[in-house]
Amino acid sequence: MRKKLIFVLSVTGLLAALVAAYVFGIERKAQPPAYAPVSNPYVTAIYANGIVESNQGGGANININPEVSAIIARVLVHEGQAVKAGTPLVMLDDTVQKATTEQLRLQSEAALALLNELQAQPRKEVLAIAKAQVNLAESNLKVASNQFAKRRASFEIDPHSISKDVLDTAEDAVRQANAALEVARQQYVLSRAGAWSYDILNQRRQYEALQQSYQAALALLQKFTVTARTDGVVLAVNASAGSYTSSLGVLDSYTQGQAPLVVMSAPQDYLAVRCYVDEILVSRLPPPDRIQAQMSLRGTDVKVPLEFVRVQPYVSPKLELSNQRQEKVDLRVLPVIFRFKMQTPTMVYPGQLVDVFIGQK
Repeated sequence: MRKKLIFVLSVTGLLAALVAAYVFGIERKAQPPAYAPVSNPYVTAIYANGIVESNQGGGANININPEVSAIIARVLVHEGQAVKAGTPLVMLDDTVQKATTEQLRLQSEAALALLNELQAQPRKEVLAIAKAQVNLAESNLKVASNQFAKRRASFEIDPHSISKDVLDTAEDAVRQANAALEVARQQYVLSRAGAWSYDILNQRRQYEALQQSYQAALALLQKFTVTARTDGVVLAVNASAGSYTSSLGVLDSYTQGQAPLVVMSAPQDYLAVRCYVDEILVSRLPPPDRIQAQMSLRGTDVKVPLEFVRVQPYVSPKLELSNQRQEKVDLRVLPVIFRFKMQTPTMVYPGQLVDVFIGQK
């Protein structure tokens, strides 16, 4: 019985082995790739990594940061929107600056009103009062003179009719009335002359200083509306209403670094491709008039011929793609810039990484 069990188990194991060998021996066809892998379109070519950028003189995007620090009140544009130069992009909270500007405007207007007042002198009402004061002083002098004449005549007729002290007091009253008349006349002349030229000049300078302060505050107030510097397309808006921004940009909560408030490109009739050729391969670059290149978009079958633009004259560390400033390997590259015409619809956008093959005509 025991030998029979061992025989059955042996036969079962043999059959299982034959079935497994058959199943695992079946040839399975591999699934076709989603897209053709990147291949060299030329007989001999140099491979380089590239990044799509806006087609500008510097070959870089336009980073826009505000010139003031404030809370973002409104975002007026979105990614992919075409804008003209001067178009408002983001509005910042200008509550405090608006009040300061209004205060300086009112101070400037007050200074201007005082300047106009000085230039309008003499005021006819003030001149009339000064003239009346002259007339009053003349009347007082006449009264004092008459009283003195009467007392002197009485003293001359009979020295005992009036005391010497009363006569001297009357004479002093005439002198005081005469001095008061002279003061009134000089005050009338001063009122008639109007404001002093130095006072007018001082007030004019104060008005001009306040006007300049108001213009500076008004110019600063306009900085609270971030506008487009040139015609182009909005590539990225890195903040939303309620966020804080400064001249350094906005804080990226993921990278903990500063990012531009708005990133723009030039009008996208053409886009540029900045390729990074390893310094070992620089000597194999064809002459500029014989360079031809093709760009492949990663993850697609799209291949775009490129037009050579220029070569940047310096070999530099490869930091622009990786931003790794502490790499152990000091890889140096030569930036070569190409461009291509935008097609609609397109899957290409600035900032996209691409594969570039550089060949020779």
